[in-house]
Amino acid sequence: MADRLTRIAIVSSDRCKPKKCRQECKKSCPVVKTGKLCIEVTPASKIAFISEELCIGCGICVKKCPFEAIQIINLPKDLDKDTTHRYGPNTFKLHRLPVPRPGQVLGLVGTNGIGKSTALKVLAGKLKPNLGRYNEILTYFRGSELQNYFTRILEDNLKAIIKPQYVDHIPKAVQGNVGQVLDQKDERDMKAKLCIDLELNQVIDRNVGDLSGGELQRFAIAVVAIQNAEIYMFDEPSSYLDVKQRLKAAQVVRSLLRPNSYVIVVEHDLSVLDYLSDFICCLYGKPGAYGVVTLPFSVREGINIFLAGFVPTENLRFRDESLIFKVAETPQESAEEIQTYQRYKYPTMSKTQGNFKLSVIEGEFTDSQIIVMLGENGTGKTTFIRMLAGLLRPDVVEDTDVEIPEFNVSYKPQKISPKFQSTVRHLLHQKIRDSYMHPQFTTDVMKPLQIEQLMDQEVVNLSGGELQRVALCLCLGKPADIYLIDEPSAYLDSEQRIVASKVIKRFILHAKKTAFVVEHDFIMATYLADKVIVYEGQASVDCTANAPQSLVSGMNRFLSHLDITFRRDPTNYRPRINKLDSTKDREQKAAGSYYYLDD
Repeated sequence: MADRLTRIAIVSSDRCKPKKCRQECKKSCPVVKTGKLCIEVTPASKIAFISEELCIGCGICVKKCPFEAIQIINLPKDLDKDTTHRYGPNTFKLHRLPVPRPGQVLGLVGTNGIGKSTALKVLAGKLKPNLGRYNEILTYFRGSELQNYFTRILEDNLKAIIKPQYVDHIPKAVQGNVGQVLDQKDERDMKAKLCIDLELNQVIDRNVGDLSGGELQRFAIAVVAIQNAEIYMFDEPSSYLDVKQRLKAAQVVRSLLRPNSYVIVVEHDLSVLDYLSDFICCLYGKPGAYGVVTLPFSVREGINIFLAGFVPTENLRFRDESLIFKVAETPQESAEEIQTYQRYKYPTMSKTQGNFKLSVIEGEFTDSQIIVMLGENGTGKTTFIRMLAGLLRPDVVEDTDVEIPEFNVSYKPQKISPKFQSTVRHLLHQKIRDSYMHPQFTTDVMKPLQIEQLMDQEVVNLSGGELQRVALCLCLGKPADIYLIDEPSAYLDSEQRIVASKVIKRFILHAKKTAFVVEHDFIMATYLADKVIVYEGQASVDCTANAPQSLVSGMNRFLSHLDITFRRDPTNYRPRINKLDSTKDREQKAAGSYYYLDD
């Protein structure tokens, strides 16, 4: 019986529909045929129940279920005694917990649906872990570092605050304007400083309901940072923010450290996570089924383990392939190359909208090329994209012989709001029928973005990450000369970001098209970019879009404005931000190389 509970059965509550099927799972189960109640389900049941003790793992029910609602998963050995929390029978199960240490920032990294937010709720005392057996918490964690953590929480002298993952829901819960809310919460007398750091002075009199995504995110971070607490938790603090704001937010989070306070951060932008954390726990498992938390590792080692997909301390591989970022500088174009590429030029032009003026310096680009636009929010990246697409007429075009060429453009906007009243399958069929039927498009785009699993779901019920993947698929499926992709990383987890980058890169090369991408996740931006356009000037007032330039010189220019330097990790070449004023940071600034290609 030692092997008894090394598998779990997951029944998806939104897919299992006993009223609409013939209970195939129960009828086909060999254990039920012997007279044991391994699967219990009647047309009146809300959902099938599978006994994990009796299940022999044959997987017949998985194949027979017409709605694909059942998963039987074999767990790695010895995990059962580590169960921390399970929501109910046949549901998600979390194994082990991250171990926070006072005075340090703990980063959590892992895919969506693997239990990061559940772990935060348990550590915040908002969710009482039932250990799968509902026994006493303290006796269970006795002797581990978590014992004194939970002792402090249970004796109620620890106050925990969480910055929620979905900041778009905040306006429903919070009334009033930004300044008033911050005044009510201000326990540390930090309002003035935080408003400067997080650029909230511009919106201080605005109603919380009227804030944009990025403003809401900065407001949410300020609300947490302004309070007195022993445990601060941030669930995805970088979404909607531009590079500069991400670094500011990271500094604000680190400023909350005190000798006996705990700071825990869940973050998918790996360069920000790296900059922010003192040590890291990875989470692996099967999204929606079970999640396992590793022991704490040093920052570099933790992120590298996550990217490699292999945990050395447990000798366990949780992903088939490792993710690396080998970036080669584009070779100097030789004579024969020049003939193979289509070249396009656009003229120097400008556009004024309200009090904002954007000047664009003449530039050129070729097909099979990805151009990443780097700049803060409000520097006119979307305005430039819309001028190229012919959706906006420029006010002034300087007298040159360069015309804006006529392009067919496919555009993925920054904000995706689902209005389509049917399934994903219908949507794809209606919008991109030819691509969606084409085998090459299926292998290059739909398979890696895992669109198959979403086909029969209603578009309006999709989560943020699922919507983003469908939107990318729609954008690339529309025949066009230029693909304009605005923030493809929003809502995607670290793993999906890398997959999405590979999909975009491969598609643009195979189809011999051009893509313009706006991206604030540094790892994704450097992975995608063949050329970069750097935006300079004062956000929302007067900005200039420079001509496209090479990755290294463009990055150097952009990073020098931000006053940060990057190095590369020798094992997987991912870009890492140097800590401010570290030896490496000072050396690179002195040499003028803010962006390092080889270590």
